[in-house]
Amino acid sequence: MGIPGTTSSGSSVHTRQTCAEELTLPELVQEQSTESEGGRSTNVPLSMKILSVAMVTAIGFGSDWSSGVTGTMKSTLKKDLDINNTKYALLSGSEDFMKTALILFGGIITDRIGGAGAMLYGNAIYSVGAILIAAATTVRSYKFMILGTVIQAFGDIATQVAQYKVFSSWFAPSNGFASTLGFELGVGKIGSFVGKASANIIAENMGDFSWVYWMAVVMNVFTNVVTLIFWFFTRWCEKRYSAKHDPATGEKLTEKNDLFEIRKMLQLPWPFWCIIAFTAFQTSCAIVFTNNATEMAEQRFDVSAVTAGWYSAMAQYMGFFLVPCLGVFIDILGNRLSVMAICGIGMFIAMCLAKWGPTVSGTAASFGIYAVAESLGPVVIIDSIRTAMWYQEVFGSGYAIKIAVNNSMNIIVGIVAAVIQDKDDNSYNNVVGVYVFLAAGSMLVGIALFVAGYFFIDLGRLQWTKKHRIRYGGLINAQKENFEEGDAGKKNRAFSVSMFTVMILLIFGAWATYFWGLATGNNNA
Repeated sequence: MGIPGTTSSGSSVHTRQTCAEELTLPELVQEQSTESEGGRSTNVPLSMKILSVAMVTAIGFGSDWSSGVTGTMKSTLKKDLDINNTKYALLSGSEDFMKTALILFGGIITDRIGGAGAMLYGNAIYSVGAILIAAATTVRSYKFMILGTVIQAFGDIATQVAQYKVFSSWFAPSNGFASTLGFELGVGKIGSFVGKASANIIAENMGDFSWVYWMAVVMNVFTNVVTLIFWFFTRWCEKRYSAKHDPATGEKLTEKNDLFEIRKMLQLPWPFWCIIAFTAFQTSCAIVFTNNATEMAEQRFDVSAVTAGWYSAMAQYMGFFLVPCLGVFIDILGNRLSVMAICGIGMFIAMCLAKWGPTVSGTAASFGIYAVAESLGPVVIIDSIRTAMWYQEVFGSGYAIKIAVNNSMNIIVGIVAAVIQDKDDNSYNNVVGVYVFLAAGSMLVGIALFVAGYFFIDLGRLQWTKKHRIRYGGLINAQKENFEEGDAGKKNRAFSVSMFTVMILLIFGAWATYFWGLATGNNNA
């Protein structure tokens, strides 16, 4: 059948003619790697890359441990802080609100100053927020906890973008980027599992649930130490090694830019926005389901919070071993659109079981299928965003757009779902319908992208294997030229600006929902 997208009717004659250049690009990059730029070697040892990945992964482990705590403590927080589902949604919504307000600026700044610098100040701010949250749980103050959550969000805004920006400067698509993501996300799942599974155990054994949040503070001290070491490591590497290059296209991979690249951020290609549409449904469904899984397990399995925490943690994170394997698979064999379609279908099946199979066996099956399907999402989404983009130097901004869309959806979905659940006497029978809607959206978008990949080369190249991407590197560069020049370039840029406008409207809609929930939630005390 051939490679999806390579026979697209949308590709021009000029595009196909450039394939004659394809064999010279890898050779050119290989030749460059043996030279020296300004006294610095362009051949970065594999050991340096592995050490960089290991340190960033260690930083992410601590953050993921902390993030796994709040969702598990939902029933405890509601009881001890005397709040309902709407107020709980506003607690997590406060963090999402700050991210939607500032994450785009965070992405632009990260592209400018580099990922290591952004992680350094981001983790420091995050730790301050963690201390305030722990103090708030100690004195049982809901409003104080919201303040800590908001401050913590400032730090999280920087670190979320920064770690993947670092990876993009070390590894190109189909050349280690997905494998690196898979390793980091797999270890992160272990961190989230440990945090989620141990939270209620710590609270029960220590006699006070605030100890869970003080343990999170200890983990944040660890991440700050590793972040400082990593910052010195990147400074050392900058003095000895110059920028890396994409072996397929010859593109220079940068960790930070000389200028703020606002224009390039506003001119992202249409396949990028297709991936954003998929993550808007899939990631939002995964987050809202994860945040409520422990309480759902308590109700449907009729078990204690500790036991439910173990059940939900196992169900959500037992697929952690699939994530690194998926990263290697994508790097070598591509098929990103295929993985997205499978992920969407799996999410839909899992949510249907949760909705129409509310028994113990039905919920258990839902958790199991969800664990596998959700594990396919993060790696393929982040790698596809990077692969779809023409300019690596604004990857931080592109990833920030993903986070902004996800958090906007989380605010809207979280608060609406909480209101539905409060009106249903805290039951999950009706609110799961919202999860089904989101999962259906991810399935439909995933299948649509898979089919469209056979007709449009810009989208179809996400299916390419590593060999195909290197072979058709000249074709990628030609498509990039088409995007920048002529009538096609004008249409592409106009479409990108229109999608950026839609995203801003979504953010405004999330803000309106947040303030509405804040007002009605405070009246429900």
